[in-house]
Amino acid sequence: MDEDLKVKESTIGINLMLKEVIEGLSKSRKELPCKYFYDERGSQLFDEICSLDEYYVTRTELDIMRTYIDEMSEVMGRQLMLVEYGSGSSEKIKIILDHVDGISTYVPIDISCQHLAKSATQIAAKYKKLEVIPVCADYNKPFSIPEPKNEILHKIVYFPGSTIGNFHPVEARKFLSRIKDVAGPKGGLLIGVDLKKDTTILNSAYNDSQGVTAAFNLNQLKRFNRELGSNFDLANFKHKAFYNDKEGRVEMHIISQAPQEVRLNGTTISFNKDESIWTESSYKYSLAEFEAIAKDAGFSVKQVWTDKNNLFSVQYLNVENY
Repeated sequence: MDEDLKVKESTIGINLMLKEVIEGLSKSRKELPCKYFYDERGSQLFDEICSLDEYYVTRTELDIMRTYIDEMSEVMGRQLMLVEYGSGSSEKIKIILDHVDGISTYVPIDISCQHLAKSATQIAAKYKKLEVIPVCADYNKPFSIPEPKNEILHKIVYFPGSTIGNFHPVEARKFLSRIKDVAGPKGGLLIGVDLKKDTTILNSAYNDSQGVTAAFNLNQLKRFNRELGSNFDLANFKHKAFYNDKEGRVEMHIISQAPQEVRLNGTTISFNKDESIWTESSYKYSLAEFEAIAKDAGFSVKQVWTDKNNLFSVQYLNVENY
């Protein structure tokens, strides 16, 4: 494939971002869609988070992948299209591509177009026989997958990390149902699911000592200043994250440090001192809790792999309801 790898881009659009940001900040409980973390700088910061000592998720998932990749390959089958949601740096997908012979076409999907183009180009250069079709899109919205040149027997969606935890449970069911439609009959889903664990581990993971997670959280405001022309003063905002035991989720917030007003394309947003912008939720599940959600969405759990400490799971689900 040529070095100038073409990325099929769905229109994400400044207008949509502006609309969603204003709507979120105008609510009585201010919130932002977590997809806006991932401009180029946000994607770089998230890659840094993944290498932090406190952030167990990435290294644990990678260990599970390396330990059980032969079993994963067996259940995935052959002549498949692998569709990866949120491809990021593509480190995890390389484990699959190195060990699963049955992949004919790889479709990485990511909202950060520059980040996607770079990683997809690297994949195409390394795996020269693999058909690589990158799609820059918000996978929470409808998107289309280009017709592959290679013959495909079935599709498998790969959704790594703990990103399914960013959805509230009702939304997670709906999202998994949409994945089922993408995978189609005889399709499957290979997904990372973070598990419930000691609160101390969770609070440390989202409040790292180097402040990378804080920079990642606040980077959204820099992005809005640059792309939407807002005037957030980052010195007046602070990162906060904690585990909400009752709801079974880690919450990330940006806290206003003083009464203030922010202008956003003619709209004025007022903040009280200590008022929060809720930027992300990360739900943690027991295996039984997640199985129930998957079943409601039309999947059956075929196999589960975990680490020895049961911090994290990688699960393979079959499409059932067609």
